Amino acid sequence: MTHTPPDFPRDTAAVREATDRLLVSAGKLDDEAIAEPSLLPGWTRGHVLAHLARNADALSNLLTWARTDVRTPMYASDTARDADIERDADRPLADHVKDLQESAARFDAAAGALPDGRWAYRVEMRNGVTERADRLALRRLAEIELHHIDLGVGYTLDRLPAFFTEAYLDFLAAVKFAGHRDLPALELVTPDGSRRRTGRTDGDAAPVVVTGAAADLVGWLTGRADGGGLDTAGSPLPGVPPL
Repeated sequence: MTHTPPDFPRDTAAVREATDRLLVSAGKLDDEAIAEPSLLPGWTRGHVLAHLARNADALSNLLTWARTDVRTPMYASDTARDADIERDADRPLADHVKDLQESAARFDAAAGALPDGRWAYRVEMRNGVTERADRLALRRLAEIELHHIDLGVGYTLDRLPAFFTEAYLDFLAAVKFAGHRDLPALELVTPDGSRRRTGRTDGDAAPVVVTGAAADLVGWLTGRADGGGLDTAGSPLPGVPPL
């Protein structure tokens, strides 16, 4: 059957729950562990946590833009974004935890303040990408869930909530990689028989059919797994461009 993506709820309860799980994992670390490498090349765990806090504020900026119709950039600039992460990466664990809590609360408040009539408003993210306000909660949830994995603290793909992997696979297929010229045409098939088309649409070749659990497909498409658990019926597994 063809998969029809559901609307992701505008309620940020899932974001709050994911943040709580992240804070539990972070709370088990110490200042020494924060300075150790994460699973992201060139970043320590402190870099990952600092990025997550600043991303919450960046998405809060976009929600404010959607509410007020006054352009509020996600970040002042890419240079400023990178500098803020570097500035905050080496902080003690307690400072990271406090920042994560406070920035999460600001995001939640910004989402709660957005009137119903403004959820369809489009804002501009980094690199000129436009996005609807009603998809920013999913964007934030993905940041938390995937970077929780990147901390390298035992939170793995198989622990991702099923509703998130389904919703994010919808997003990756229908938005992120739809028509992407650097990804061949794909048909993603999950065990329930759902099918999602993505990748290039300008050729006549049949799509590569990639079958696997939603979590495994998300892991492969986001660079968190090598696709070893996926089935392509003997075809080579295509390379995926970076997010």
